[in-house]
Amino acid sequence: MKPLTLEWIEKAEEDWVVMLRSYRARKDPSYNAACFHAQQCAEKYLKGRLEEAGIAFRKTHDLNELLTQATAIEPGWTILQPEITSLNRFSVMFRYPGQSATKQGAKQAVQDCRKVRAAARTAFGLPV
Repeated sequence: MKPLTLEWIEKAEEDWVVMLRSYRARKDPSYNAACFHAQQCAEKYLKGRLEEAGIAFRKTHDLNELLTQATAIEPGWTILQPEITSLNRFSVMFRYPGQSATKQGAKQAVQDCRKVRAAARTAFGLPV
């Protein structure tokens, strides 16, 4: 595995841990943070897969764009489109005043992220 790919995976896993911690906190859970880090985890796994395959990508938070690129090497990932579309909006949606995530919304973000993460880790030959 390329060193930069490994860095993408490590960063993705950091977001995974923060997402779970934010969502599961018994005192003061942060559903906004859970949604944001779910999106970030998926983004970094997609970028890691592209990096490993040697496919250039632009600086973007658009998961749909990244998935489109990734399906050139992982055609089975088209099945992740609903999860990717759902997560895509969380790159900025709850980062600023005006909207806040709900517990149910954060639960869905965690579930969507779990599916994307599992597909990526399987592609990398890593345990899910």
